[in-house]
Amino acid sequence: MEVVWAVGQVGAVWVAVVLGLVMLPSAMGVSLGISEAYMWVLVKTLEWATIRLQKGAKIPQPQMPRTPTANGIIERDETPMEKEIALLHRADFEFSHIFYFCRKGFEAIVEDEVTQRFSSEELLSWNLLTRTNVNFHYISLRLTVVWVIGVVVRYCFLLPLRFSLAAIGITSMIVGTTVVGQLPNGSVKNYLSEVVHLTCSRILVRALSGTIHYHNKENRPQKGGICVANHTSPIDAIILTNDGCYAMVGQVHGGLMGIIQRATVKACPHVWFERSEIKDRHLVTKRLREHVADKSKLPILIFPEGTCINNTSVMMFKKGSFEIGGTIYPVAIKYDPQFGDAFWNSSKYNIVSYLLRIMTSWAIVCNVWYLPPMVRKEDEDAVQFANRVRSAIARQGGLTELPWDGGLKRAKVKDTFKEEQQKNYSKMLVQNGSVG
Repeated sequence: MEVVWAVGQVGAVWVAVVLGLVMLPSAMGVSLGISEAYMWVLVKTLEWATIRLQKGAKIPQPQMPRTPTANGIIERDETPMEKEIALLHRADFEFSHIFYFCRKGFEAIVEDEVTQRFSSEELLSWNLLTRTNVNFHYISLRLTVVWVIGVVVRYCFLLPLRFSLAAIGITSMIVGTTVVGQLPNGSVKNYLSEVVHLTCSRILVRALSGTIHYHNKENRPQKGGICVANHTSPIDAIILTNDGCYAMVGQVHGGLMGIIQRATVKACPHVWFERSEIKDRHLVTKRLREHVADKSKLPILIFPEGTCINNTSVMMFKKGSFEIGGTIYPVAIKYDPQFGDAFWNSSKYNIVSYLLRIMTSWAIVCNVWYLPPMVRKEDEDAVQFANRVRSAIARQGGLTELPWDGGLKRAKVKDTFKEEQQKNYSKMLVQNGSVG
């Protein structure tokens, strides 16, 4: 009986801590300063660990890489290929010229600019979570003790706390939207739906120990518009709904995700598609246009890349989102990889293992920039408009802009695209043109 009583007392204290110090303040959007104190201690600890690593390994102060995604395997030349080939043409042919083309071929095979966007971002220094671009070995007893303490804190305290908050947030979302969904359509239902979504999103952000900095809030998406953002993780949607409500667009799922979708759509005009409907692009466009035409409905949230990219780049935007019409509200999201890797490599991790990695990281820290609204010009087609929006997001977020389709994460390059690149390459060789 004493054991049961002790367990009950511990459980009661735990519930009181979770409800009183974390859940209720987060639901009301109030901070007690606990997160700020935790982040201050964390930053100081990582700074100390970095200094210890540099002294112990006797390595110089790390320099910023030439590109945000360089991992030290290849030292690339910034000179465009057109100019390098033009220099070769100025001199008589020498047998050594072929080594230039060999080098370019080896670079493309070892470290091309596409597939490395589908792996975790390399860090400049160890963050006591994952060993990245430097194979650190044993440095000192103090550093090892700090790492062990970090493991205990992350798995024995933070993980249970975060799991409890996530369970509360998801359950509240399902129950709250189901109850609100029973109300007749009107302003009261819309208001309560937004309250439920905002409250539950704030709880879920606390479940990730999220520290989010929102910039230029005057540019936040308005009703009847379309919000487009770069895509790094499934939690991107939670990061954005923590500061405002959106109508989600996506495929119908099963399991727990399907339960959440069916509950939320009763209270909010989300747009969920069956797999067969997604293949019909005209049907999808029609449903989205009908949503945008109603200026009383929440802005649509779309990730035009269609897949997660590793927080270093922005890849090709699908044009469908830009054919609908209406005002586009671009949003740039940039995570700080020092505190945790937010990127979801869906080819390597399932959603359960990914969430476990997220919940056992130090924290999720990111910046969100709301960019000025953009509209399609009269002389622009959908592809040009998509590229203009993508460029704005890449510049603001400090991300590399790439023309490649994120679908290459799982699909092969089309033969027509290969032929186009071969033609451009041959033009450079014969000095009959250049790549635009």
